[in-house]
Amino acid sequence: MRKSATLLAAVALAFAAASPASAEVNSQCGQYICVMTAHHNRFVQDITVQTRDGNPGVLRAYWGEFRSGRVTAASHRWPVGYEQAGAKLVCGGLERDGRTIEDGICVTI
Repeated sequence: MRKSATLLAAVALAFAAASPASAEVNSQCGQYICVMTAHHNRFVQDITVQTRDGNPGVLRAYWGEFRSGRVTAASHRWPVGYEQAGAKLVCGGLERDGRTIEDGICVTI
């Protein structure tokens, strides 16, 4: 558990360093995935979804009118770059072997 917390902290720092200075970076973790986003007010600049165990699965991200393509990976970053005035949450999900493992892990923007 300590190793995964250290890895998560390192990823969060790298994510924060890669985002523009004006962006706010937020994250939320569930049991199986973490969702991170860089945003300025309602302007979402990017979304990262990663598995906590490092094993690949089908990842996706969604918010407002945005629905990402599904990607088979342990971690994936989606550059978004637009504003959704009505969106209050950025969410992610994970599927493995055709089953939904976790969905609805959301970050408030």
